[in-house]
Amino acid sequence: METDKKVRLDKYLWAIRLYKTRTQAATAIDAGKVKYNGDSVKASRIVGIGDTYEVKTEARRWVIEVTGILDARVQYSEAIKFYIDKTPPEIIEAQKSSFSFNSGKRMNKSGRPTKKYRRDMEDFL
Repeated sequence: METDKKVRLDKYLWAIRLYKTRTQAATAIDAGKVKYNGDSVKASRIVGIGDTYEVKTEARRWVIEVTGILDARVQYSEAIKFYIDKTPPEIIEAQKSSFSFNSGKRMNKSGRPTKKYRRDMEDFL
């Protein structure tokens, strides 16, 4: 890990695998879904070690602290070494409960719902 690297925020969020593409990361930053000290930031912001960011993705909210600079996408097992997840436990619990059966979202999001699943949902509602 080099400490003198300069990496843009959108590239860093893509490299640590919080967003699938760099374009998605830049769009989220422009939409105000990434904050530094409570303020919205630009995609061109240079990431520094020790910075703490609040990030909202489609799946969940993150509070991450940068522990290393990463400018290229690597495996997930390597990427998690470059940040610390400081998300408060109450936020994690709230996110787990939002994907319950009562929310109307299917746990498995791949493919079309089966006829049996649809009938079960109609009976439930």
